[in-house]
Amino acid sequence: MKTIRYFSLWAMGFLVILSCTRTEKPSDAYGNFEAVEIMVSAMAPGALLSLNVDQGDQLYEGQLVGLIDTTEASIRVEQAKAQQQAIMARLLNVKAQREVHDQQLANLSRDYDRVASLYREGAATLKQKEDLEGAIALTAKQLQATLAQATSIEAEARAVGQQVMQLEEAKKKCFITNPSGGTVLSTYSRKGETVVYGKPLYKIADLSNMELKVYISGRQLAGFTIGQPVEVIIDQTAEQGNSSLKGEITWISASSEFTPKTIQTRDERVDLVYAMKVRVQNDGRLKIGMPGEIRILQP
Repeated sequence: MKTIRYFSLWAMGFLVILSCTRTEKPSDAYGNFEAVEIMVSAMAPGALLSLNVDQGDQLYEGQLVGLIDTTEASIRVEQAKAQQQAIMARLLNVKAQREVHDQQLANLSRDYDRVASLYREGAATLKQKEDLEGAIALTAKQLQATLAQATSIEAEARAVGQQVMQLEEAKKKCFITNPSGGTVLSTYSRKGETVVYGKPLYKIADLSNMELKVYISGRQLAGFTIGQPVEVIIDQTAEQGNSSLKGEITWISASSEFTPKTIQTRDERVDLVYAMKVRVQNDGRLKIGMPGEIRILQP
């Protein structure tokens, strides 16, 4: 009798569990969590004097994290500045010559006016008048040559000035500045190494907001829109079961693609699927590559 009673209780419990399992709504899409990863690379060649970055570090945007040897860059900047100063000295000399020619031309013009007046009165000779005309023409040509020389030197000074700015910018790139706030995922270089332009130094990603990339079939496409809130489900321990978070659809692919081998959809394996991304605020439980599922929220 007791055996029959225990069996009946066990059967009822099994039926309750089975009914709950059957009524649980299946997920609408499956995928894995991603983050926008940034590969920070060297922007200048040289010895890596410092790199204060370790895996797991939290960095903020604009933080100075390292330094590449600036000796060669500093020498080039100083050489360009010295060349710029020499050009400016030449320009000052030419401008002084221009002022002299201007003054000479002004003096000759006054003398010519006086001699021309005397010549009309018969108090000066034609030769005196012609000599002053020749001197004025010669001085005017000298002034034109000086102006042309000044224009050429000014253009040279601008070119060297641009070179100085370019070299100073190259020197700034020796200072390694973190481009975006986030968590350091990996490091690839250490202090004391020699780096070249473009060599990876470390990888960083903002893990405060993750993206769950899922795939849906064509029949599901009409049920999703950008900005739509959805329920995001993640696996936990056997005792804790599944846990859900709030998510928002931020992107839906405009074209279909073949189903990735590792991805399942609600309709099981289909030939063509559409990729979709769901933004989820990370409370610390989400990791890159972690599997996740989504369900449409019922009104």
